[in-house]
Amino acid sequence: MSSGPEPGPGPGPGIQPGIRPGTGSGPPIVPETGLPFLPGCAIKDPTKTSFHRCQTMDFKNGYAFFRLPREGVGGDTLFANQLSQDELDDLCTKGATLTYGQVKRPAPSRFIPAFVAYDKKVLKFDAYFMEEVAISAEEHYRIRQVCIYYYLEDDSMCIIEPKVKNSGLIQGKLMRRHRVPKNVHGDYYHWKDLNLGIDLTIYGRTYRLVNCDSFTKVFLESQGIVVNPPEELVSDPYTEQRQTPVQKRIMPTGPDPFRQFLAYDTKVLRFYAIWDDTNCAFGDHHPCIIHYFLADDTVEVREVHKRNDGRDPFPVLMRRQRLPKVFVDKNKNFPSCVLEITDHEVQEWYSPKDFAIGKTVTLLGRTFFIYDCDKFTQDFYRDKYGITDFQPVDVNKKPLEKVPQVIPPYNGFGIPEDSLQNCLSLFPKPPRKDIIKMLENNLKVLRYQVALESPVPEDKNRRFILSYFLADDTISIYEPPVRNSGITGGKYLRRTKVTKPGSTPENPIYYEPSDFTIGSTIEVFGHRFIIIDADEYVLNYLERNAESFPAATVQSIRDHFLPRKVVVETTSSGFPKKELDDLIVEVQKELKLQEPFNTRQFHEAFHHCDTEGSGFLDKTRFLTLCDRFNVPTSTILLKKLIDYCSCDEDKVNYRDFLRAFPSDLFPEAEGQGQQLNSQLT
Repeated sequence: MSSGPEPGPGPGPGIQPGIRPGTGSGPPIVPETGLPFLPGCAIKDPTKTSFHRCQTMDFKNGYAFFRLPREGVGGDTLFANQLSQDELDDLCTKGATLTYGQVKRPAPSRFIPAFVAYDKKVLKFDAYFMEEVAISAEEHYRIRQVCIYYYLEDDSMCIIEPKVKNSGLIQGKLMRRHRVPKNVHGDYYHWKDLNLGIDLTIYGRTYRLVNCDSFTKVFLESQGIVVNPPEELVSDPYTEQRQTPVQKRIMPTGPDPFRQFLAYDTKVLRFYAIWDDTNCAFGDHHPCIIHYFLADDTVEVREVHKRNDGRDPFPVLMRRQRLPKVFVDKNKNFPSCVLEITDHEVQEWYSPKDFAIGKTVTLLGRTFFIYDCDKFTQDFYRDKYGITDFQPVDVNKKPLEKVPQVIPPYNGFGIPEDSLQNCLSLFPKPPRKDIIKMLENNLKVLRYQVALESPVPEDKNRRFILSYFLADDTISIYEPPVRNSGITGGKYLRRTKVTKPGSTPENPIYYEPSDFTIGSTIEVFGHRFIIIDADEYVLNYLERNAESFPAATVQSIRDHFLPRKVVVETTSSGFPKKELDDLIVEVQKELKLQEPFNTRQFHEAFHHCDTEGSGFLDKTRFLTLCDRFNVPTSTILLKKLIDYCSCDEDKVNYRDFLRAFPSDLFPEAEGQGQQLNSQLT
C-alpha cells in the first residue's frame, strides 16, 4: 500500500499514453479519453497490485555499484532512456525546481591529491627469505629476516634488513625505495597485492610475508581487503645452534700428555718487571711484561715502549720459548752457543713457582725485577700456592729536586727586564710591551725643566729638559746648548726607564708622572735633578686625568702656573700692557697701507701649528708663517712688536702678536681664503 500517485500497468482503452495517473489511496485512477488530467477526471486501475520500486544497488567482484532501474513502480517495464549522459548527470546533481529557481547546492569538497592524503603513511610488513649457502658444511641455507615498507604516497617500496653485530653479512637497506615491477608487462606492485601469508617475488627473490603493524592492518581492512592471520617468524637454524650452550670439556682422569693443554689453554700469567741495563754503556731501566703460558710452560718477554723514548719499536724482547733454569754439568768446551738446548742438557726449567712479586729472575743472561702482576695471576697463585701478599713494589724514580734558578745581579746595562731575558732562555726575546697603552698614549710627552744638583759651581747654571713618554714610561734628558758656556749641549740621557732609588733589580720601581712635582728631586743613575719648571701641556694633561694622579701633584703644577697666567694677562713678556696696546694700534694703522690678506686664515694657521695649545711657537716657525702670508716683518713697528711678544731667544707669544691682526682688518680679502688655504696645504 502506498500513498501518492502511482502509474498503472499501461495505457488502457481510452487512455492516452504519457498522461499522468490520478491520485488516491486505492488503485490508480486513469482519466477518460479526452478528459484533462485533473483531480476528479481519472479512474482507478483494479489490476495494479504491486507498488514498490525496483532495486538499483548491486555488488560485483566485492565492490558496490549503482545501476539504472529496469522496471518502474509496480513492475512496469521501462523503455530505453532517451536522455544523454550529460543530461542524466545534470538530473542527478540538481533537485526539484522550485518557484524561485533551482536550489543552491554546496560547493563540492576540496580535491586532495594522493601524495598529500597519504603523506608519511607507510605500510610495514615483517617478512623473511631463504638464502642458499653452498660453501659451508655447517649450514645449507640461511633465513634472513627483513622489513618491507610500502609508501602509499607514490606506491614505492623498499626492503631493509636489521643489522646484526658481527654477522659477517652486508645488511641494512637491501633494496632502495622505488616502484617495483610486478611482471614483464610493465605492471607494478600495488598495496592491493600485499597481504599476510603470501609469497612475494621481487627481482628473483621470494619473500614470505608473516606479519604487519596495526596501521597496516587497519588500512587494508578499511579498503575492503580481508587480512590473513599472522604467521610466526621463522628463525635461522644456524643462529639457534650457535646460541645453544657449549658443553664443557671432559677432563681425562688419568695422566694424559694433553691434560695440561686442555686445562690451561688460553691462560697466561702476566708479570710486570724492570730490566736493569745500567751496567752497560748508555744502559737504562727498561719496563717489560713477562708472559708465562700455562699450556706449555713457555715464557715470552715484551718491552713496553713509550712515545719518544729513543728506542726501536720492537715489542718482543724474547720470543715465546721454554727457558732453562739449571743446566746439567757439561764440558766447558762444549759449543753450546751454536747448538740448540735439549732436554738432556737442562736439569730444571722455569715454572710458575719461580716467579713472584719482589723477586729477581735471570732469563737468558738478563736480570728482571718483578714488581707487580695482574688479577688473573693473583687468583692463580692464591688458589694453587696459597699466596695472599700481592703488594706491588714502587719502582718509579724519584723526581729530581728542582734546582732554583739563581738570577745574577743586575749589571747596570740596559733595563732590568731586558737583561733578565738573557737568564731565562738561550735565545733572549725582547720583553713584552703594553700595546694598548702605547696606542692610547702615542706622542704624549710630559716635559719638565730641571736643574742639576752638583757641588761643582759650573753646573749650577746648567738647565735640562726632562721628557717623560707616557707610551712606555721612559725618560730622556736633553741639555739645550748655551753659547759661550764652555759646555757642549745635546742629548744627556737617551730614552730609557729610570728606577727609583732603593728599588731592587728583582722588583724594580720606576718613576711615574705622579713623582714629578715642582721642587722634587729626581735621581737618574747617580745624578740628582731638581724640577724647576714644566710645560703647560703637563698642567692640561694632569687636569684632564686628575682621577689618575694624586691631588698633591696636580696642585703643585697648578700653583706653579698660577703666577705665570697673571703675568701674561698683565704685562705679556715683561713689557707694560699699555705700551703693548699702543704699539698694536700703530701696527694696525701701518698694515692698512700694505697689501691686504685674509687675517682669519692667518689666525687658523698659527693655531694649527700649535699642536699643544701652549700659545708659544719657535721663532723660526713663527717667521716662516709670516712670510707665507706676506706679512712685512722687516718694518720697524713689526720688529718691535715681535720683540715685545718674545719670551726668550727661541719662543714667541703668537697670541699677543695676533691681536694686531683682527678678523675685520681686511674685509675685502675674505673671498681669497680658499685659494690661500690650498697654498698652505
